[in-house]
Amino acid sequence: MKWQQLILAFIATLCLIFAGNVLAQTDINVNNTNIVRFGGSVTVPENQVVENALAFGGNVTVSPNARVLDTAVAFGGDVILKTGARVDGDTYSFGGKILEEPGVIVGGEKATFSDRHGMMYGYDRGRRSFFAYYFFSAIFRVSAAVVAAILGLIILHTSPRFLPNLATKLRQNPGLTGLWGVGAIVSFFFASVFLAITLIGIPLIPLLSLTAVITALVGSLGVALFVGQYLINNRDRSLQQQFLVGLGILTVLTLIPFFGGLVVFLVNLFGLGLILLWRFGRGNLLPMEQLTPTEKELSNKN
Repeated sequence: MKWQQLILAFIATLCLIFAGNVLAQTDINVNNTNIVRFGGSVTVPENQVVENALAFGGNVTVSPNARVLDTAVAFGGDVILKTGARVDGDTYSFGGKILEEPGVIVGGEKATFSDRHGMMYGYDRGRRSFFAYYFFSAIFRVSAAVVAAILGLIILHTSPRFLPNLATKLRQNPGLTGLWGVGAIVSFFFASVFLAITLIGIPLIPLLSLTAVITALVGSLGVALFVGQYLINNRDRSLQQQFLVGLGILTVLTLIPFFGGLVVFLVNLFGLGLILLWRFGRGNLLPMEQLTPTEKELSNKN
């Protein structure tokens, strides 16, 4: 990777981190009726009326004499209802508690989803929560790998040159692929924020998310083939075997606690960048003598 690409990757990463910090410190107020925060807490000011108050990764605090017409929901935090606060609809806490001061009115259902009956605390609770989270996460990642294996084999059978071309692109332009991936994530972030603050754009967010997920999934198949080709002699194994070996290695890495999340992020990052680079960019090609036998064959066919 050239030093210019390293500088661009560093700047893009700083922009991504900065954008995430800005979002975590900013309430998304949709038409002054819905307050949403990602990565932080939400506070409904005193004497203010809103429709919904949602916090992802923080607490929801309804100040004295403030009113929530619909729902107050905290994911990963507490719902704190101050004296005189009112919630006409439902109140939920996922991973926390519902704390009420005197004079609070809740018209709908109140429920917590911390653990079974919400009664476990301390070290044992944290340990059980970790193993429960790891167990379900592992099942999901293994299931996703099975789906990816089936999809990858189908693509290799119906379009034999598509995934090898992606793997070749990644090998020839790893830095540029990463930059495209960072740019895609930053663009997705700002597009989601823009759509969230406009009432007409909210229905488009699921479509945008689905497009990003499918793009990352298809691109990650090319990443898996690249890993398999890197570790296995191209002359001894078929493309299907190389793909399955690469996918298996990546799956095992994703199952490592704490480290697995980073692997998932990087695979999706390069998967997004790979599809975008393949579709919209050309990149710098390596000299013919530096290509693998499979890459030379594909280059000659193209």
